[in-house]
Amino acid sequence: MKKERILWVDDEIDLLKPHIMFLEQKGYDVATVNNGRDAIEMTDNEPFDLIFLDENMPGLTGLETLSVIKEKHPSIPVVMITKSEEEDIMNQAIGGKIADYLIKPVNPNQILLSLKKNLHTREIISEKNTSGYQQDFGRISMMINDAREFEDWIDVYKKLVFWELELDGSDKGLGEMLKMQKTEANAAFVKFIKKNYEKWVTSDDRPLISPDIFRKKIFPLLDNGEKVFVILIDNFRLDQWRTIKPIISEYFTFEEDIYSSILPTATQYARNAIFSGLMPDKIAKMFPELWVDEDEEEGKNLNEAPLIQTQLDRFRKKIPFAYYKVNESSFGEKLVHNFSNIENNPLNIVVLNFIDMLSHARTESKMIRELASSEAAYRALTRTWLEHSSTIDLFKKLAEKDYKVIVTTDHGTIRVDNPVKIIGDRNTNTNLRYKVGKNLSYNPKQVYEIKTPEKFGLPILNVSSTYVFATNRDFLAYPNNYNHYVSYYKDTFQHGGISMEEMLIPLVTLSPKKK
Repeated sequence: MKKERILWVDDEIDLLKPHIMFLEQKGYDVATVNNGRDAIEMTDNEPFDLIFLDENMPGLTGLETLSVIKEKHPSIPVVMITKSEEEDIMNQAIGGKIADYLIKPVNPNQILLSLKKNLHTREIISEKNTSGYQQDFGRISMMINDAREFEDWIDVYKKLVFWELELDGSDKGLGEMLKMQKTEANAAFVKFIKKNYEKWVTSDDRPLISPDIFRKKIFPLLDNGEKVFVILIDNFRLDQWRTIKPIISEYFTFEEDIYSSILPTATQYARNAIFSGLMPDKIAKMFPELWVDEDEEEGKNLNEAPLIQTQLDRFRKKIPFAYYKVNESSFGEKLVHNFSNIENNPLNIVVLNFIDMLSHARTESKMIRELASSEAAYRALTRTWLEHSSTIDLFKKLAEKDYKVIVTTDHGTIRVDNPVKIIGDRNTNTNLRYKVGKNLSYNPKQVYEIKTPEKFGLPILNVSSTYVFATNRDFLAYPNNYNHYVSYYKDTFQHGGISMEEMLIPLVTLSPKKK
């Protein structure tokens, strides 16, 4: 096993022999020098895993030595050790990108703790997570078996997402173990949806679902005199929210909810249900000019602002609002730049399409598929987008202007890997996770079928319309050119069907932090 090499730089190095012997007994290889110039020369000629650097030395000071070493070897962690507690020296050291800062006199355990923190954090966390998930595995299985209510499934999904994030970069075997447990959970969740979904459509005593969002979450804030800004991120999952949450937490506090997307978990249905406050069949009947059927060529989400207006009118909310759809960075930059034009509106709604565009691009582009080759990479791209797009500037502006912000989505997405054969005519829709048509042929044991759409809040295209939903990690594939089709779509992110990832989605109320 490789020993970590430590360089200790101190003009009184002879006084530190007991500390050095302690580290050597712990398995470290420690080299020593008593001045900054020798330290620079040694780092130029030998590899080191970490440097302990005294700040107060004759000749080159510790800060001067730090500057040179960091310029030449920026990846070596440097722990500054000093007798001084002056704030200016601390600030300079931190500005020089030190890994840690210790005040003399130091004891061996302080030194060991600093080494563990800077050299072994990933290993220690990985070991702890491995042990933690193994201990939690049985408890999660019991939670899955005992889940009877919607809130139980929220708890199951939160727990699985927690471990998914904790185990990022850990042992692959554990990742596979978690994937299997997630599959087990989704299989049970599908049974729960099959048993309960029809009741949700017709009953007021139901979990929070897409048509309820404005009535139950947004209107009460407006009635209370709050300025509300709704940010709907298309195709956004709970794990992605948890990934970007630390960035936004600098500006906001959070009240987190999870609600259920309606079926199909697709923009045309779920987002239109949010904005209208109605199930899709009601939209089609009450506002036929605003509903676009599956077999029509017109874009499926072009009437969102008018649908919002219908809901405001129905609930007698005389509220000025603005609606924006951001498909590219220039639109977002323009929105932030011209924020003064909308800041007096009680209600503003913005749809952000980046993540949806990313999931589609991942299917179509080999390069994007490489960049988002795993769930962890997909989350990382989400974080990178937020950090380097106008979206973070929008969040800063909203915090500054004291808005209540609702961050949510219309549906999530799932990575599919199991093809299920289906046959349909040329009028059948193209979505891989659900099909609607009059002449569909499939194995009913492999899908969730709805033959009476009106009972599930879905429009009837013709007398014999059937809706068919893929479940878990399945996707619907035509027999024609089957092998090519399966190869092309396997391991892509899709939505429209039934899974926790698609249906159990975040709805977060953000309140600006008080300055």
